[in-house]
Amino acid sequence: MTNALQATNANTALIAAKADEVASRHTFTNYQNRRAANTNTRHQVDLATFGAYLNSVGVFVADDGDALYSKPEAWRGVSWGLVQSFAAWLLGEGYAVGTVNLKLSTVRTYAGLAQLAGVLTGESVMMIKAVEGYSRREGVNVDTKRAVTRTSTKKAQAVELSSAQMDTLKTQHGDTAQGRRDALLMCLLLDLGLRAGEVAGLRVGNVSLSANTITVYREKVNITQTHKLVNGLGAALRRYMAQDAHADKSAPLLRASRKGGTLAEGGMSRIVVTQRVNVLGKLIGIENLSAHDCRHAWATANTGRGLEWLKEAGGWASLAMPAQYIAAKKIAND
Repeated sequence: MTNALQATNANTALIAAKADEVASRHTFTNYQNRRAANTNTRHQVDLATFGAYLNSVGVFVADDGDALYSKPEAWRGVSWGLVQSFAAWLLGEGYAVGTVNLKLSTVRTYAGLAQLAGVLTGESVMMIKAVEGYSRREGVNVDTKRAVTRTSTKKAQAVELSSAQMDTLKTQHGDTAQGRRDALLMCLLLDLGLRAGEVAGLRVGNVSLSANTITVYREKVNITQTHKLVNGLGAALRRYMAQDAHADKSAPLLRASRKGGTLAEGGMSRIVVTQRVNVLGKLIGIENLSAHDCRHAWATANTGRGLEWLKEAGGWASLAMPAQYIAAKKIAND
């Protein structure tokens, strides 16, 4: 090998090493730039909880609580044993099983990023990723055995709705501006399975009565879908559009209510959507009904259409969640 070739190879290796070093410093940032803002916010909260646990057992990752989210170096020394005991700690603190699973998922994800940054070894990360969460059935067993009250504000289980209750929620409303709005709201939730934020984000221009469709932006997974006006949705939408919707196509589709039942110029927020669903549930004897319960009811009612259909129609990024609905339905049927 000539001296010139040796010099070239050495220079190439030096450039490659420098590139790897730069990439490793930006591993977390590059990952976060690809995620939605609400996902990054949740990850920050999850990792702050993990940091609180590490500090409670004498493992000090850094002086600031944001270190696990922003600094790969903060992950040095994190092991599968710490992650496993973190899950047990969360249960002891009263976290809901679903929340435990989400926080473990975040920890596993960032452990993998720490490996890419050269902080954790492949063997360590492989063992960390083997720390699993709890299945639905295991979660029920855990909740019946632990004495600590759950700290999550979420309900332990969704409110189950029968077909008759779903029909009533869509048709119980009077022929008033608020009644027509409420009928449309419940049809969007129960006929399409939309999330509360997706309903709040709808605009008048998203509706095409001539094509019998409505277009929905699903912010959580950053996709736009066009849905047919199925079941009672078409009729509810036509009544509302004819009498109550804004003429401006950029205006919110669902208008908020004033006292007395008239509709305001502004739209319904995500929180107002869920609050209204709660009120409508109480009117027919259902306590604590939420918009997410309606999505749960829609998914459960449509499990027979298959996994891929449910994933696409429900706007999920992966098959994991629709698979849980299908598994739960099978258990119920058995």
